[in-house]
Amino acid sequence: MLRLPREIALFAVGGLGGLVIDAGIVQMLVSFAHWNPYLARVLSFLLAATFTWWWNRRYTFAARHSGRKPHAEWLHWMGLMSLGALVNYGVYAVLLLNYPGFHRWPALAAAAGSVLAALVNFSTARRVLFKHPKTAS
Repeated sequence: MLRLPREIALFAVGGLGGLVIDAGIVQMLVSFAHWNPYLARVLSFLLAATFTWWWNRRYTFAARHSGRKPHAEWLHWMGLMSLGALVNYGVYAVLLLNYPGFHRWPALAAAAGSVLAALVNFSTARRVLFKHPKTAS
């Protein structure tokens, strides 16, 4: 079935959009607003994850549904993505702690964490939240 490769490709596109939002916001908050890079990452991640939820429900998993109302689906998405977020933030923190150069360029550490977390997030989104195929009415 061709649906899985299409879903993977669309998930990657949405993930790239989320990464641009995540990395851009964390970089701006650290460079221009002088935020702590750990705290900045929390806000940037929440905004990026909200974008990826919207993208994936609208495009990636358009042929699937969660059986939830949008606000409940968003909350479920954020809860499920917490595992990927832990992987993501863990890689980010390890890079910042071990390589001081990343304090100047936290967007690069955010990108590294995002790549690994994407594998976890796709699996969780497809198998847990958007697991029901839509039927023709």
